[in-house]
Amino acid sequence: MLIRSFPAGAFGTNCYAVAPGPGQECVVVDPGMDAVEPLARMLAEDGLKPVAVVLTHGHLDHTFSVLPVCDGYDIPAYLHPSDFGMLSDPGRWHGPALAPLITGVRLPDPSDVLPLDDGAVLSLAGVDLTVRHAPGHTQGSVMFSVDLGEAPGLLAGDVLFAGSVGRVDLPGGSWEAMLRSLRDVVLPLDDETVVLPGHGPATTVGRERATNPYLAEAAAGSGPAPAGRGL
Repeated sequence: MLIRSFPAGAFGTNCYAVAPGPGQECVVVDPGMDAVEPLARMLAEDGLKPVAVVLTHGHLDHTFSVLPVCDGYDIPAYLHPSDFGMLSDPGRWHGPALAPLITGVRLPDPSDVLPLDDGAVLSLAGVDLTVRHAPGHTQGSVMFSVDLGEAPGLLAGDVLFAGSVGRVDLPGGSWEAMLRSLRDVVLPLDDETVVLPGHGPATTVGRERATNPYLAEAAAGSGPAPAGRGL
């Protein structure tokens, strides 16, 4: 399995390309702010041809470039329906402090976006992505399980980071839902699962189980809400 990534825009959102190998079709994950040109360069380096964009959630730092990427390559986008409102009315879901980001942004109409369903397996570009609904950061946050060959992988979006988890203080966020997602979706995963987060470096479930205080709180069933990361 070939995984390529780069941090996009001011928020350093990890944009990924996932493919069976060089010179093949690929899936693009979370093309964020100012992602169009660096994504094109990254794809060209390995001769990759995108067939779809999959989105871990609806925040602008993950969706900002989805429309030009989809239009430019004539490919569809996938998003969990609970976050469709972030495309149709981004101002409502991002808060007044982030209003400057919203001015002039062009996002796809939700009717043009394909829905992600919990437990579904997307077979795209020779890659199988299993959808894991994990609300908390947003109502429609998902993670994607993928077989990396030597180990299982998890495209975690803004649910789980190295040493932290996603913030829950924006509209649609919920610490109670995040605790449930960490407990029911993340903690049962194998320790060797490689976590490819929406921001920051890769980690493993085992490392986070041993060191991440928010996973410990999820295992205990309580704990204070984090400042967290993400938009």
